[in-house]
Amino acid sequence: MLMVQIAFASVNVLYKLAINNGMSVRVLTAYRLIFAAATTIPLALVFERNNRPKLTWRVVFMSFFCGLFGGSLFQNLYFESLALISATFASAVYNLIPAVTFILAVSFGYERLNFQRAAGKAKVLGTITGIGGAMMLTFLKGVEINIWTFHINLLHKGKNGTINDDSGSKLLGIFFGLGSCFCFALWLIIQAKMSKEYQGHYSSSALMNLMGATQATIFALCMEKDWSQWRLGWSIRLLTAAYSGVVASGLMIVVIAWCVGMRGPLYASVFNPLMLVLVAIAGSLMLDENLYLGSVIGAVLIMVGLYMVLWGKSKEMKKVTHLEITSDTEKIEIVVSSNTEDRNDINRNNNVDNNNKIESKIEGQEAENNGKEELVSSLQVKS
Repeated sequence: MLMVQIAFASVNVLYKLAINNGMSVRVLTAYRLIFAAATTIPLALVFERNNRPKLTWRVVFMSFFCGLFGGSLFQNLYFESLALISATFASAVYNLIPAVTFILAVSFGYERLNFQRAAGKAKVLGTITGIGGAMMLTFLKGVEINIWTFHINLLHKGKNGTINDDSGSKLLGIFFGLGSCFCFALWLIIQAKMSKEYQGHYSSSALMNLMGATQATIFALCMEKDWSQWRLGWSIRLLTAAYSGVVASGLMIVVIAWCVGMRGPLYASVFNPLMLVLVAIAGSLMLDENLYLGSVIGAVLIMVGLYMVLWGKSKEMKKVTHLEITSDTEKIEIVVSSNTEDRNDINRNNNVDNNNKIESKIEGQEAENNGKEELVSSLQVKS
């Protein structure tokens, strides 16, 4: 999971450099999903060639929306936000996804607001804390923090002028970042439903990337009239597209699935705020991004809210698991007790039969002895 977060943090830095080089976010997203589909489709063909689930039109329909909300639309919104504002802000907003997912899950009826228990209170309070931290990160600057004695400024004025202080562009970037959170949260809800009907991780990932690549390519072709944007060349553009597609959207998805299988989904979620720390350090060192006290406090509040939501969810999962184990144990006890009673009845009946046999034997012996005594007494009388 440390490797995963380092890979995702590297993607944010590379995207910022590629966008500053003049590359369109829409074209870069299309290339990323094309590389991701080219990576995951062979994995699905190799690892699930014998046990691939049946593909239905309903699964294709859900994979279309998974590719839309979890692929093309999410990445376009997220990286447009990254282009308009700082990489640190985009990474901080990414940690709002569990809180936004909780809000949508409550709205759709998948979750309940259980204020009577500590887990329910923690999830609600964590959501409020995360949203408050995001607002503080957005609107409060405060004192500038200079903790580095050197800077390696890799960003310069790009062809499209990505470095700007326009308040309108920053506000638009904020809305794009929040919109990407809602898209990703919707994808999580749809993906949970799709996983029950199509239980093939590699195949579902390949379908999602294929759908997302198709959607992102059509969108980029419609929006981008400059064909020079599609030239990658041997530059930061090719590195960003290949690295983000093959490593981040391809191999790291497999690594995350392996970690979730080994330690559970909560374990994988706990590492998400590490990307924010890594991007903040990299942005301050290499991208000439300024750190402010308000941004640091807002990021900390988002991380605290994230862990509160995760803690509440883990408590509920433990309770559900405990109830399932308890119900299974009660069933086992009932079976054992009934078997024990049957065995006791059998033993009791056997004991009664044995006692009856012994009593009949004793009565027979007594009758035989009495007959012998009577015969002896009669012989004596005769003699």
